[in-house]
Amino acid sequence: MDSGTHLVFGLGLGGLALTDPAIASHPYGPVAVLIGTIIGSQAPDADTLLRFKSNADYIRNHRGLSHSFPALIGWTALITLVLSLIFRGVPWLHLGAWVLLAVVVHVATDLFNSYGTQALRPISSKWVAWNIIHIFDPAIFLAHVAAILLWMSGWAAPTAIFPTLYGLLVLYYGWRTLVHRRLSARLPAKDPERREGDVYTLLPTLSLNRWNVVKKTADGHYGVGEWENGKLVWLERTRCDRHPAVEASKSNKDVQAFLNVTPFPCGHVKAQPWGYEVRWIDIRYRHRRQYPFVAVALMDSSYVPFQSYVGWLSDDRLEKRLRMNTY
Repeated sequence: MDSGTHLVFGLGLGGLALTDPAIASHPYGPVAVLIGTIIGSQAPDADTLLRFKSNADYIRNHRGLSHSFPALIGWTALITLVLSLIFRGVPWLHLGAWVLLAVVVHVATDLFNSYGTQALRPISSKWVAWNIIHIFDPAIFLAHVAAILLWMSGWAAPTAIFPTLYGLLVLYYGWRTLVHRRLSARLPAKDPERREGDVYTLLPTLSLNRWNVVKKTADGHYGVGEWENGKLVWLERTRCDRHPAVEASKSNKDVQAFLNVTPFPCGHVKAQPWGYEVRWIDIRYRHRRQYPFVAVALMDSSYVPFQSYVGWLSDDRLEKRLRMNTY
């Protein structure tokens, strides 16, 4: 999820912790737990600091080890230890349990969107993305905001507000999961262009009724479309290039970082007076007829890269950046 949603989850879990008598009855318990759940709800995204090193390092590692099984324990232990030293007397087992819940909720909610995480590390480095909830879900965010405002206004007790909130959210996640499974099963039959070996992926959008669709064909090409109200519409078909420059670009560190995180990479080659421009796009993120998540490698006529970039950019900004770094 986005940082704002993780923040309201942290606030909401701090309110839910007031149902714990050991926390609610201690003078500093509610404050300690609220700080702990807020920090715990943000901690796995501390790998954002890798941006200061390079985009490639950030993209390669974001939602990787910081979201893994060992990290869940590490973040919880570190946050609980610091807070126990500051708020002495607060039952550390109860404090730690709520911090752990905040960290686990962060990782669990990230699994539901399209980017996913490497939550199974060190057992497996596979990316797990369930493609059920958009990275920003208005219903989840606004439900939290409404609950927090009710809490702050004193209109209702947090012990009533937050159990109700999270009970409804569990039902919401369950409902979205069932809808995703049902539509995924129906999708192939709705495609008149379906061929043997085609694989379909349903991706969430901000709208509850509209889903993005990616079709990967047996020869490795893609179709990009939308599913809305029982209708499938193809918006674009993307043919990935097979060219020595595409293969050569895979040795570039920026391209490697890109290929490490996307299940839908597609490389395109453009001949230039100085050699070749290879642009890799992530089919998942089509926006306004563009693919903003890219890796670009510029190489000479011998396929030796001399400039590259990976990250999120519009076409105009990307062209300006590459020109600046090339000349």
